[in-house]
Amino acid sequence: MQIQLLGPTDVEVMYDMLDLFGEVFSDRESYCEHQPSQAYLANLLASGDFIGIAALDDSSVVGGLAGYELRKFEQERSEIYIYDLAVAEPYRRRGIATALIERLKVVADERGAWVIYVQADYGDEPAIALYSKLGIREDVMHFDIALND
Repeated sequence: MQIQLLGPTDVEVMYDMLDLFGEVFSDRESYCEHQPSQAYLANLLASGDFIGIAALDDSSVVGGLAGYELRKFEQERSEIYIYDLAVAEPYRRRGIATALIERLKVVADERGAWVIYVQADYGDEPAIALYSKLGIREDVMHFDIALND
């Protein structure tokens, strides 16, 4: 198993990660039906604000992590937000999700981040167990604010 930090030349790997997210989250409409262009993904991967990490078995993407670096205003530091994390069903319970987060911790440290945070849905017991093992749970509220009425 190889854990790979993605760069602007890894667009095809990013497309494979999108397909994986669509399958694992049962949301092919969001992740697969309107995928961005190659130029958009290359720009995103080069931006410095987005972090893509893939778990590869040979050349097949079997796990993926998508995160964002959020630069803070109150101090010269940043936070890393794990937006999506998924592992293909046949590869679960092998430490792949933990390995993806461990690689992210290295990236976060290199960037001077002070914390990594992630959300989990109530009822997603595998995710809650993983994140509980790695971090401290905070109960917070999340609000989606619509742009139009």
